[in-house]
Amino acid sequence: MPKTNNLHPYSDRQAFERLMLLIATFIHYPGIGCPDREGKSSQTAHESLEAVKEKVYEVAKQYDISLSKYSIPTLRKDLVTLRKYGILEQRIYRWGYFLGTGMMSFRDLQVAINALASMAKYQRSPQAIRIYDDLSQKLRTKKDLASTDLVSTDFLYPLRSQIDRAIVYTDINEMIEHKKTRYNLYHCLDRLESAITNGQAIEIFRYADPYSHKTGYLQVFPLQLIYHDIAWYLLYEYIDKGHLEIERIDRFTDHIQSLNQARGTELQKASLAVAMHLFKKGWGLFLGNPIEQAQEIAGNLEYIQVKVRFFTPVIAFIEEGDKRHISQSIDKRGKPNYIDYSVALPARSLNEFCRWVNQFVHNAKVLEPPHLVERYQSIALKLTQLYSNVRDSEDKSKP
Repeated sequence: MPKTNNLHPYSDRQAFERLMLLIATFIHYPGIGCPDREGKSSQTAHESLEAVKEKVYEVAKQYDISLSKYSIPTLRKDLVTLRKYGILEQRIYRWGYFLGTGMMSFRDLQVAINALASMAKYQRSPQAIRIYDDLSQKLRTKKDLASTDLVSTDFLYPLRSQIDRAIVYTDINEMIEHKKTRYNLYHCLDRLESAITNGQAIEIFRYADPYSHKTGYLQVFPLQLIYHDIAWYLLYEYIDKGHLEIERIDRFTDHIQSLNQARGTELQKASLAVAMHLFKKGWGLFLGNPIEQAQEIAGNLEYIQVKVRFFTPVIAFIEEGDKRHISQSIDKRGKPNYIDYSVALPARSLNEFCRWVNQFVHNAKVLEPPHLVERYQSIALKLTQLYSNVRDSEDKSKP
C-alpha cells in the first residue's frame, strides 16, 4: 500500500517564504496592481500580476531573502491560497490588492489621519473623536516604524488642518462633562448614519428653526451629514414631496423612528447629486422652497445677475478667490480703485450672498440688481440713523 504524503504544499521552505513575501508585498504596497498606480488608464490581468511579481522581488531584496523564479501561474496559485485562508477576499481585485482594511500606504494614512484629527478637534465629530483617539493610541509606537523613509518621524504631527470650529456641543461625553446635555440627534448618530447608508426613511422632530419657525415632525430620507462653517448639518429629502432641505443637527431632538419605507443606494446617490447641484448653483445651504426648488431642478428658474463693486483694501482678497462660485466673473478695468464682481444666483441665495458682502462694510457697493441696491440703500440709511442716535446720546451725556 503506497504511503500517503501528508506534507503541506507550503511545507517547502522556498514555497513558504515566497508566500510570506507576497503577503509582505501587499502590506508594504497596498493597492499594488491598480492601473492608476502603474501609470496606465487600463491594464490586463496579466499586466497587473506582473506588477505584483516585480514588487515581490523588491521586497525579497529588501529583506535579503532569496527568491527563486516566480512565474505568473505560481503567483496565481499563491493568490488562490491567500483566498482559501481568508487573507484575501473571494472577489476580483480590479483596483489592486490589499489585505483586509489595509487599503493605503503610511503616507496616505498620514493625510487621512490629519483630516480625521481636524474633524475631531475642531468640527467635534463624535465618531471622528472616538476613531482618532483609538488610532492615535495604536500609533504611539510609530517611531519604531519610522526607520523607513516612507513616513515622517512623527506620524501624528498635524501637517494639515481645517480649523473651522463648531459652535455647539456635538460630543455626548463632552456634554455630560460640562453639564450641557442636549437630547438631540447627536445622541443617535449611529442610527442616523445607518438610515443614510441603507436608504431608510425615518421620522425626526425639529424643535427649533430661528428663520422660518417651521417645527414639528418630519418624515424624510436622510442623505448626508455636512459640516459647514460653524456646525454639522443634515441634508434630507421629504418623503411626500421630494423637497430637499438642510438643517442643523442640534435643532432636532433625539427622536428618530424608522418608517416602513426604504430605497436603494442608487436612489440615495441620485438625490444627493441633485442636492449638490443646487448647492453649487447657490451661495450657502438654503436650497429654496418647494416650488422654487422644483423649478430650478427642472431648469425653469431664471437666475439673477448680481454685481458688487469692491474697493481698496479688499480688492486683492476678492481677486484671490478664483473659485468662489462657478458662475463668477471679475472685471478689473477699474483698478487700482475698484473691481466689479459679478455672479448669477437663484433668488433663494441672495440673503446668504448679502451676508457675505456685509463682511466688507464700506468697501463694497451693490450695483445690480436694482431691488438689491434699494435694499442696501435702506440698510445704509438705518445705520446712519442708528449711529447718529448714538452720537446724540453721547452729546447729551456730556456736562
